[in-house]
Amino acid sequence: MALSEATVHTPLLIGGEERETIGSFAVSDPHDGSVVGRAAAATEQDALDAVAAAQAAWPAWRALSVAERVDACLRSLAELDGDFDERAATLSRENGKIRFEAEIDLHVFVGRFHEAAKFAPELERSEHVPAPPFSTTIEHVSQGVVTIIYPFNWPLAILAASLPHALMAGNTVVVKPPPTTPLSSVLTLRHLVRALPAGVLNVVTGADPVVGPVVVGDPRIRHVCFTGSVSGGGRIMQMAAPQLTTVTLELGGNDPAVVLDDCTLDETTLARIAAATWMTTGQVCMALKRLYVPRRRYDVVVDGLRSWLDGQRLGPGLDSRTTMGPLNMKRQQSFVENLLTESRSRDTEIIEGGEYLESVDPSAGNYMLPSIVLSPAADEPVVVEEQFGPTLPVIPYDSEDEAVRLANDTWAGLCSSVWSDDDEHAMRVGRQLRSGVTFFNNHNATAVDERTPFGGFNQSGIGRELGREGLFGFTETHVLAVPAPAAESEDGAAR
Repeated sequence: MALSEATVHTPLLIGGEERETIGSFAVSDPHDGSVVGRAAAATEQDALDAVAAAQAAWPAWRALSVAERVDACLRSLAELDGDFDERAATLSRENGKIRFEAEIDLHVFVGRFHEAAKFAPELERSEHVPAPPFSTTIEHVSQGVVTIIYPFNWPLAILAASLPHALMAGNTVVVKPPPTTPLSSVLTLRHLVRALPAGVLNVVTGADPVVGPVVVGDPRIRHVCFTGSVSGGGRIMQMAAPQLTTVTLELGGNDPAVVLDDCTLDETTLARIAAATWMTTGQVCMALKRLYVPRRRYDVVVDGLRSWLDGQRLGPGLDSRTTMGPLNMKRQQSFVENLLTESRSRDTEIIEGGEYLESVDPSAGNYMLPSIVLSPAADEPVVVEEQFGPTLPVIPYDSEDEAVRLANDTWAGLCSSVWSDDDEHAMRVGRQLRSGVTFFNNHNATAVDERTPFGGFNQSGIGRELGREGLFGFTETHVLAVPAPAAESEDGAAR
């Protein structure tokens, strides 16, 4: 059977063992609704067992040195090359993304383990505050059992923004993969589970209402790391609140990009703007979602983006001719279509581009042509909401102050970008933007510096992932204060 026609079955991974379940759920290809495979449906007891396994494994795991934990984590990646092609194809089919993006997703997963390992030795460095009045040591210790819940769009890359950091910091982990794209995650994580001590890493797939309350609200869970929508983050906080469980939330964005008047708008720049917008069919939290352009240069930008759209070919991710796949979920397709319908009702002009491959029936899958919304009003939903789909509002401005004001007028604050030929000019404008990350002449995942913390302001999240801060975010600060000898204290006080 050809790989593109094969179905995959994945179990739960609990306590170092693969667990089959009575129930399972189908995972569908957003291209045509065909079944890619089936994933085990965890019961409440399965979720409880996963938490118990992680809790039991924690004392021995935290007792290891940081170097031993890092070595174990990196060795657990050793077998990932063996089924790379199968996992990439499965991810492409269950997600809808093009094969090239799926391969990048798998590579980033590995790369982020190695990046975390570079910072891990800092976990063992304590800070000393000398006497008097105390001789105090400040250390960072593991939290305990951590739950990681992550979305469908770049599942393995996003998981690896926190998983290696949590493990290397001495925590044990329960992973809850996204329900629409669980297969590639389980196929990947089973390699790690086999290599790590039993219970250090556990994976439960299944319905959110069944699994979620356990892996978030159980009193043995000490930290929850969630990446997803703002509404989803709110539900996580509610479930975590009774136990005062700490959370890291990387939530939605409504990222503005400000093109300055001194920016060279050549084909390369416009292609970079387009890729930052429509990567993964626009389904990226840090995608460019609002584009502010000097009024006198508006037509140049629109014409360049229109030309890029015309070159897009929509189809299944495993077809080498495809440059843009379907949306992952039907409800998101409907949401984006409703945003465009509202703009059309206000007589706002919308440009669509691209074409479907001859083998594609758009009505059979979650397809929609990419589009540009021209000069929408500031209060139009396509500007206010996170589209999370293949459309971009392009908005003219008359002064930089106006552009900054409009860019900051949002509930979000994940990322932003400034486009200019003058670095000093760009930095002056960038410092005025209220977002966790500001990119320059770039945007989206390709612009992220993996060594630095990532996260947002406002409703875009709480806490940071990646880099040094990402590691220390999975620790507790432990202060050990030893009283100074009386003579030393009195001598110090006398001075």
